[in-house]
Amino acid sequence: MTPLFLNACGIVSPLGRGRRATAAALAAGRRDGLVLRNDLLPGRTISIGAVIGHLPPPSDRAASLDCRNNRLMLLALSEIAAEVEAAAALYGRDRVAVVLGTSTSGIAEGEAALIQFRQTGVWPPSYHYRQQETGSLAEFAARALDLTGPAYTVATACSSSAKVFASARRLIRAGFADAAVVGGADTLCRMTVNGFDSLQALSHGLANPFSLNRDGINIGEGASAFLMTRTPAPVEFLGVGETSDAHHPTAPDPDGTGARLSMQQALDDAGLTPGEIDYVNLHGTATPLNDAMESKAIDGVFPVGVPCSSTKGMTGHMLGGTGGCEAAFLWLTLHPATSTGLLPPHLWDGVADTALPALDLVGSGRSMPDRPRLAMLSNSFGFGGSNVSLVLGRGWA
Repeated sequence: MTPLFLNACGIVSPLGRGRRATAAALAAGRRDGLVLRNDLLPGRTISIGAVIGHLPPPSDRAASLDCRNNRLMLLALSEIAAEVEAAAALYGRDRVAVVLGTSTSGIAEGEAALIQFRQTGVWPPSYHYRQQETGSLAEFAARALDLTGPAYTVATACSSSAKVFASARRLIRAGFADAAVVGGADTLCRMTVNGFDSLQALSHGLANPFSLNRDGINIGEGASAFLMTRTPAPVEFLGVGETSDAHHPTAPDPDGTGARLSMQQALDDAGLTPGEIDYVNLHGTATPLNDAMESKAIDGVFPVGVPCSSTKGMTGHMLGGTGGCEAAFLWLTLHPATSTGLLPPHLWDGVADTALPALDLVGSGRSMPDRPRLAMLSNSFGFGGSNVSLVLGRGWA
């Protein structure tokens, strides 16, 4: 198979806006984007991961689908716009696909509109229900980039923007496209926060992944965008594994079978052994059930250990946007232009849960291996047992 590459990357998250700011904050283990909010959950102040500051509006071409979620996506797209335009000029605008993931879409705009309607009896003139359609994200991005190739949205809860890599690769390999814009976005909204609270899954403080004292997640928001082509670039898309264990609507399989198979499939797809993986970005939500099953899965695939960390201690759980954003963290760590030479650290209280298999959790300031070939894996596990593992690398093609 002809290898595929991730030629460009755009990222906005609680760690920062843009590649360089994000790479520096990621390596330093910063938590500046985790803030207290009292307007999302009635009667309770919670820590959430937020993107702070103004988000620029879209052009007239995409204005009818304007919402915060799409504006966040637009900010990520702006970092790859030049490379996408070059691909469109080379292949044709109809030969560049758009495959993006989300779970919240523009629900926040619907919430605000409903509040106004209840108070005044009049819907806001700027509101339209299409703002919160799940499929609007890919349509918005295609309009914003003036692309006419296949465009669709993947919505599989917390694995959404990781699954898009497999979907886009299939389009390219099947001959439907020569390049693809992949990634995704999710933004904060009351429905999601209250939903996780009803599941008793929210942390009462900061998320504490894999700790004996872990008590749940912090919700976050973020967006990522990549250009995937066959043109050689420093970061290669090496492999992907997808499984569906369908154990429970919200709880993972406690044995981690689907997660383990997802990682093994990704390794097999990449043609790599566990010993050739230099780092794993854990799904690591800090809920009791997720961390228990994922530690078992990691131990099953990497019996001699592998450096790993959960970056959700810095960003919160960005839900449908998390898979793409955490793939971006791998991209930033691997790419010579943005790499700090450090692995993303694991932020927690250091109190290990001895009931779980011990993991090699990355401490602050830990260096990457100094060799030309590197490979890294990222896990994303969604409700309903939708599991995805991605392998990115450099120096393999």
